[in-house]
Amino acid sequence: MLLAIDIGNTNITLGIFQDDRLVHTWRLATDPRRMPDEYGLEVISLLAHRNLSATAVEAIALCSVVPPLTQIFEEICHSYFSLKPLVIGAGVRTGIKVLYDSPRDVGADRIVDAAAAYHLYRGPVIIVDFGTATVFDAVSAKAEYLGGAIAPGLILGAEAMAANTSILRRVELVTPETSIGKNTSHSMQSGLVLGHVDMVEGMVNRFRKEMGGKPKVVATGGLAPLIATQTSVIDEQNQDLTLIGLKIIHNINVDNGPKDT
Repeated sequence: MLLAIDIGNTNITLGIFQDDRLVHTWRLATDPRRMPDEYGLEVISLLAHRNLSATAVEAIALCSVVPPLTQIFEEICHSYFSLKPLVIGAGVRTGIKVLYDSPRDVGADRIVDAAAAYHLYRGPVIIVDFGTATVFDAVSAKAEYLGGAIAPGLILGAEAMAANTSILRRVELVTPETSIGKNTSHSMQSGLVLGHVDMVEGMVNRFRKEMGGKPKVVATGGLAPLIATQTSVIDEQNQDLTLIGLKIIHNINVDNGPKDT
């Protein structure tokens, strides 16, 4: 079995693969202040709840955008699983050629998503990840990571308004019935949710013009369903895209697949 670990700014997502099938997933809150044993015991407990033991895990693949937690989870892999994880970064084969000005500046999760999207849907493909930030990534038909765009995410926008104004408060992120709000909560929901929909549509259309052809648009991340129901520009939703990408990259490196070209 493979344990895949995706460490994001808000959530840590874990998945268990049996052969090439994702059979279990879990989400933990991201908190760099927690000690390795706190996370380690929680992961072991989650496995046990599914009647799995640490010894059943044969390999671990990990990507992270939170450097302090990268080290913590590497320690967990050693202490609780007696395994050295495959940490996605420089020198790891991904099957994707990165055309960023400085390839090392691209978040590991973005390359993992690109590898998964290309493997599942081929190219060209546009990935929209609705996380702490809303991230757009472009992958060509030649498995090239072309670059992308980063915008504030829905939750980040809502929290910023609540934290930096005297009157506006946190609201539930749901789609209002109309774009013209009749009270403050509805007005904020319109601006946050429907405004985000329009931003996504605009960015996707810009990407399509620059990429040419008819790129497929794949949405992932916790808030993808909220936006996907309000627009026709999203072709596919895949909440497990990053975990699947970790499995694909693990296979490439275990099998000594060809290096990026």
